[in-house]
Amino acid sequence: MGKQTVVTHSRLETESFAAEFAKTVSPGTVIAFEGDLGAGKTCFTSGFAKGMGYLGEVNSPTFAIVNEYIGGRLDIYHFDMYRVEGWDDLYTTGYFEYLEMGGVLMVEWSENIASALPEDTVKVTIETLSENERRITITVTEGRNSV
Repeated sequence: MGKQTVVTHSRLETESFAAEFAKTVSPGTVIAFEGDLGAGKTCFTSGFAKGMGYLGEVNSPTFAIVNEYIGGRLDIYHFDMYRVEGWDDLYTTGYFEYLEMGGVLMVEWSENIASALPEDTVKVTIETLSENERRITITVTEGRNSV
């Protein structure tokens, strides 16, 4: 298992780090976020999308459950699982269909669906250190998603 940790000092640094990380992922990668509300999960996703070559706006999927960012190197499916309570809810999100589409799934509040995450899920933990500082730890299980 590989682990990488970085401390960023601004939104721009977080986005830049995520953009560079995006260049390393393979089709079918699932990224599971861990972090408090406001930690920077959507900010990370925005930078990641830019790193994939997506030119559009990236927004939190809080109310939509899933946002699709199509047109970069790989398509991105950005999930918010905050309100998912059980398997029935998870099935209604289309999560299992998206797993088969060959893009990248980025899952906020992934702890709510922990038992449905693939074994080789990449974990991104974002910790708030101060108003602008974040500690970002990426944990990769060896295999398809090796960095």
